[in-house]
Amino acid sequence: MILIIDFGSQYNQLIARRVRESRIYCQIEPPGITVAEIKALRPEGIILSGGPASIYEKGAPRTDKNLFFLGIPVLGICYGFQFMVDALGGEVIRSEKREYGLARLDIRVKGSRLFDGIPVASNCWMSHGDRIGRLPDGFTVSASTANTEIAAAEDSAQRLYGLQFHPEVVHTAYGKRILENFLFGICRCEKSWTMKAFIQDAIDEIRNTTRGRGVILGLSGGVDSSVAAVLLNRAIGDSLTCVFVDNGLLRQGEAKKVREVFGRHFGMNLRFAKEGQRFLQRLKGVTDPERKRKIIGRTFIEVFDREASRITDAAFLAQGTLYPDLIESRSAFGGPSAVIKSHHNVGGLPKKMKLELIEPLKHLFKDEVRLLGKELGLPDELILRQPFPGPGLAVRIVGEVTPKRLSLLRKVDAILLEEIGKAGFYDTLWQSFAILLPIKSVGIMGDKRTYEHIVAIRAVTSEDAMTADWARLPHDLLGSLSNRIINEVRGVNRVVYDISSKPPATIEWE
Repeated sequence: MILIIDFGSQYNQLIARRVRESRIYCQIEPPGITVAEIKALRPEGIILSGGPASIYEKGAPRTDKNLFFLGIPVLGICYGFQFMVDALGGEVIRSEKREYGLARLDIRVKGSRLFDGIPVASNCWMSHGDRIGRLPDGFTVSASTANTEIAAAEDSAQRLYGLQFHPEVVHTAYGKRILENFLFGICRCEKSWTMKAFIQDAIDEIRNTTRGRGVILGLSGGVDSSVAAVLLNRAIGDSLTCVFVDNGLLRQGEAKKVREVFGRHFGMNLRFAKEGQRFLQRLKGVTDPERKRKIIGRTFIEVFDREASRITDAAFLAQGTLYPDLIESRSAFGGPSAVIKSHHNVGGLPKKMKLELIEPLKHLFKDEVRLLGKELGLPDELILRQPFPGPGLAVRIVGEVTPKRLSLLRKVDAILLEEIGKAGFYDTLWQSFAILLPIKSVGIMGDKRTYEHIVAIRAVTSEDAMTADWARLPHDLLGSLSNRIINEVRGVNRVVYDISSKPPATIEWE
């Protein structure tokens, strides 16, 4: 396995993805990890991530510098490289010229294992305001750019390597090859990360954790909770009880579909809690998206606690939390990454929860969850389903959530999914959905003035939800969507299309 130490970069998830794509397991830990804990993990290599801090500013994240003397290969990226230099006696200084974006990388040494097979000149992606002023003893410069003399350096004898640029992003032309050189050429890793191996490890961990005690799972019918349900069912069988909460914020026909698929097809213990009125009452008058998410999260837990009290041996609450949820909701594993937004299953949990939490998918990305589902035998209609947020349509209604606004958005959503499916785009898009805006616009219908709601359409392509680009849908499809929505949904007279990428926007609006 590879250990990634989190210094706060929003690219951490990309580092992890690149390692996983090479079929090697990796784990992100905070800078506070001790040398003893590192030894216990027995990593073949360590990657120090980038981060937003300057190494010399107060409160800058640091980790135990003794990790450089464990005999384990270390690759420092951006801030991670600067920390390595500072910890080993070198010097980091503020750059006269900051360097962001593409730069030409010139390899300056021959025979470097890190740059094996890399052209002497190629593009790399820079994102830094500090630079290396002086290298520690034993290090040599291995690559440069026009603005950064020490764009890469290494102490090959100690197997310590540093990059000022980001090999994990696609903009670095040979970034994948550089990372693979570190993983295979330097760390001597073997390709052992497979879904079959994950299933067995997960089952063993679930059984060791639960030890015969009952588990309840919040089943939404989405990919994440569905895969978690089947995995848990395989591990503990009848000790699992799935609870489906109809929170009144679901899509059209959602509750009926979940009952049919899991109650009848998979034969799981399934309880239904019809709680729409409770959720809507709590959300009355609330417009702030963070408050919505946390209210929904707390209300979910209340319902689970109540349902658990009816199950005599329930000791655990299981959730389909994924790695991106953790990264965006809080610092990954306690590290200093910036919080983007709270997810209902991460940010909304009360401190004094009666049930212990179990999250069997929390180290997986969405595409890995789909592979896991396929390995577990789930049908494609579930595995390939587009993500649907835990807070449901509440975070697709900008402003207050009311029964009338929910009804309107449900009708729009049904038309959208039908048209996207008919056009053959459903499986190629990461997500496609509608957002009800808190404003109205003037229109004209039947020679009469209207003043009605505006709906935004959002469709994106992505690999893992950490980055995304707006989908270039055909104009004919956008036209038919607008035409049907305006003609068939009373109360809407304008449809707009969101052409924002992530970053700077997020996929969901709230």
